[in-house]
Amino acid sequence: MKKIIFSLLLIGLLATACAPAPNVGAINDLPYVDTGVDTEAWATVPAGDFPSGQQDHLTYVDEFQIMITDVTVEQYANYLNDAIASGDVTVGDFVVKAAEEVSFVVEGAGGYYEGDPFDAYKHEEEIEAGDKLFAAMEEGLRMTYDGSAFAAMDAYVNHPMTMVTWWGANAYCEYYDTRLPLDLEWEKAARGTEIDDAGHGRPFAWGDEIHGNFANYYSSADLFEKMYGKLGNTTPVGFYNGQTYEGYETHDAVSPYGLYDMGGNVWQWLGDDIADQHYRHMRGGSFYTYEVDLRVWKFNSAGPQHYAPEIGFRCAK
Repeated sequence: MKKIIFSLLLIGLLATACAPAPNVGAINDLPYVDTGVDTEAWATVPAGDFPSGQQDHLTYVDEFQIMITDVTVEQYANYLNDAIASGDVTVGDFVVKAAEEVSFVVEGAGGYYEGDPFDAYKHEEEIEAGDKLFAAMEEGLRMTYDGSAFAAMDAYVNHPMTMVTWWGANAYCEYYDTRLPLDLEWEKAARGTEIDDAGHGRPFAWGDEIHGNFANYYSSADLFEKMYGKLGNTTPVGFYNGQTYEGYETHDAVSPYGLYDMGGNVWQWLGDDIADQHYRHMRGGSFYTYEVDLRVWKFNSAGPQHYAPEIGFRCAK
């Protein structure tokens, strides 16, 4: 449940500024779809240069490891239960400050964050230390809470965790001694080091072209819904892996390092703190964006308090 606390003067402005939200109603009476992809697997990205950005600037990145899929609903539910038991997460109401005069009280799970450095630059938003919302317990959350434990809804066990703030993504990774991937790390993991005869790197994680059976994006017509009914808006992690599901053949849309869903399904939170703004970047596009946003150099950004049914994450180390 969300309670809104802000000046009535701003209501009209916010109503006209917000785009329609996707249908996030979660249902749990549909089949679990096994993609055969190991959600616990990691890939190693070796040190070296790669073509970065639309202009393909050769950029060096140290060796790192990264999850081959986004964190799933089941994995995040298990984390919340572990973190509640260890005292690192509580369940209750959290004040979420969205702007200087706009704040929300949201029921959810959350915990302590140490805050960000603050230099008092013009328009800089101060991110103070304190208890922060990690995951909102409202429509679209694909898990249940019985008062003592969280559990993933059966149909969404292997779907990407969504409705999670940057704080919630960061806390998950840190709890397991990992971290969110940095902007350049994510891009290298997505596109690799290949350069064509014209001097360009690949525009998509899987290559040069995009079609409806390559990824889950807005104009792909959400083929997963056509096959299995109205199963929300996301697809299971690793769904586009070359398998045929009930007669529908998916493209094996892995990145050069074997990562899935590095384009489409959900935006992915990154670890960089944008200095003197404290916005966080996201990469990859989502089911709610057109294919243009699935290109590897595209990014989105939002404050760390933001959450939505089309934003998830994966960890690196």
